Amino acid sequence: MEVKLVVAAIVMLGVLEGMVMAEVSLCNMSEEDLMNCKPAVTKPNPVDPSPECCKAVMGANLKCLCSYRNSLWLPALGIDPHLAMQLPPKCNIIPPTNC
Repeated sequence: MEVKLVVAAIVMLGVLEGMVMAEVSLCNMSEEDLMNCKPAVTKPNPVDPSPECCKAVMGANLKCLCSYRNSLWLPALGIDPHLAMQLPPKCNIIPPTNC
């Protein structure tokens, strides 16, 4: 009986993880967009944002992203909020005021 419960729990975790990953979207940035920018916003050795990252940032809701700068959500995704806030200027995009 216990083995069946463990197997059922593992299956449910796999299903939930798949559902969460399929739903990842943050401020008009898809999971692919986030992955394109991840090297530029990940410590210890961030790189300059790629053209694909800058395209994603250009289409993102920057006011929405600003609202996450002090949350635990970005670090939970492996994104350094300070580096993320540097993306618009690095991509020649004017960030929103009060961000």
